[in-house]
Amino acid sequence: MDRITIIGLGLIGSSIGMAFKNAKLGVEIVGHDKDRSVENRAQKAGAVDKTEMNLFSAIKEARLVVIATPVKAMEEVLKLIGPELREGCIVTDTGSTKGVVLQWAEQYLPRTVSFVGGHPMAGKESTGPDSAQADLFQGATYCIIPGRYADKEAVRVVVGLVEIMGAKPYFID
Repeated sequence: MDRITIIGLGLIGSSIGMAFKNAKLGVEIVGHDKDRSVENRAQKAGAVDKTEMNLFSAIKEARLVVIATPVKAMEEVLKLIGPELREGCIVTDTGSTKGVVLQWAEQYLPRTVSFVGGHPMAGKESTGPDSAQADLFQGATYCIIPGRYADKEAVRVVVGLVEIMGAKPYFID
């Protein structure tokens, strides 16, 4: 079974998981969050099939990794997961800033991995997995900026998943 891993199970990460699950992609959706209670709430809300408290177990064999943490945590996440990602893995993020995240991805991810940056222009005043909803991205603009070494197929996959979530892909530079 193919695996998608979502790192960070707050409002955005859990909503992405719910949207993917509603789409019945036929993949296992694994979640990871540094807060065990957030992981439990996300799983209870139906955002993920299972959770892994160990980051390396969560990304093991993942074909796609979505980093939905605060931007300030992304550098450390990229640094940790880079050496452990399988060849051909696609990594994307949901950060509100792209320049520095693209730099970190280029610095810490191997060239055998494609980074396709993203930012959903959606949200709510409430936070956490308890506020997540599968249709959060319906009709929203979803900014996409492929990393320098992202292959075309990886970009197509991310665009397809954005569309599955009901969002409109919008490429930025």
